[in-house]
Amino acid sequence: MVWSMADVPDQSGRTALVTGASGGIGLETARVLAARGARVVLACRDVERGLAAAARIGGRSEVVRVDLGSLDSVRGAAREVRRRLDRLDLLVNNAGVMFPAYEHTQDGFEPHFGVNHLGHFALTGLLLGLMRDVPGSRVVSVASLAHRAAARGVGAADVRGAGGHRSVVAYGRSKLANLMFARELQCRLVDAGAETVSVAAHPGLSATGLWHSGAPGWLRPVSAAALRWLGQSADSAALPSLRAATDPLVSGGAYLGPGGPAECHGGAGPARSSRASRDVIAQIRLWEMSEELTGVRYAREAGRGADARPVVEVAR
Repeated sequence: MVWSMADVPDQSGRTALVTGASGGIGLETARVLAARGARVVLACRDVERGLAAAARIGGRSEVVRVDLGSLDSVRGAAREVRRRLDRLDLLVNNAGVMFPAYEHTQDGFEPHFGVNHLGHFALTGLLLGLMRDVPGSRVVSVASLAHRAAARGVGAADVRGAGGHRSVVAYGRSKLANLMFARELQCRLVDAGAETVSVAAHPGLSATGLWHSGAPGWLRPVSAAALRWLGQSADSAALPSLRAATDPLVSGGAYLGPGGPAECHGGAGPARSSRASRDVIAQIRLWEMSEELTGVRYAREAGRGADARPVVEVAR
């Protein structure tokens, strides 16, 4: 059976937050969730684009500003979301940068790692208090086929961009971090007995704006050919995220992607991941490093030993 847009169940009574929802895959994800009855918060860096997207989506959609490249902005956005909401059913960590023009985030991090991973790590930790007791709640981390370009996780030198910010490997490493975070978060949620589960997805190949915002010259003809033959529209590319967010049969820790050739396009189904993404020790190291870099520390469960994995009820 091919899972399609028609299989997205009714979302009435649920509240979702989608990062990067002003365009591309994020917009399509938010649009479908709103069409199925969810209240949708579009978390966007550009408020004007976000408001225009919310007007297109209609329904119960609203906008909150967040710049994932600024931890101050992430904290401010989390405060605003907590002010507006008393619960959150879905958090779709979709936003991302690819080959950005700037060399560092506002906090001095390599931009792929800072935006794609650290910004979402912090935002998730600051919002999980709205989710952990909500039955059926989910955190969806959007990874990428490009995670396979990284043979290892992020090291200390990579955090500040020693390998260059236009590197395919730097982008792939940030997407590897997304996938490792999703899996480690699931382990911690299980340990904590939380209602929330963590799921990951990747969109395959999609001709979104990321490919036109600064790809290295050598890569453009390659990506253009790949998109022409194997790419898909943003609405089709949103299917894995939507299934990860809404299919009740998808369990925590799952990783979804397109079911077609090389997982580039097609209906949403189970996806393959690299050996590096399944390295449990590296997942724990990434988590601990992310806590240090962001200052967002997930609280430890009372009564457990010092080696216990932290629970997710509080982040400061």
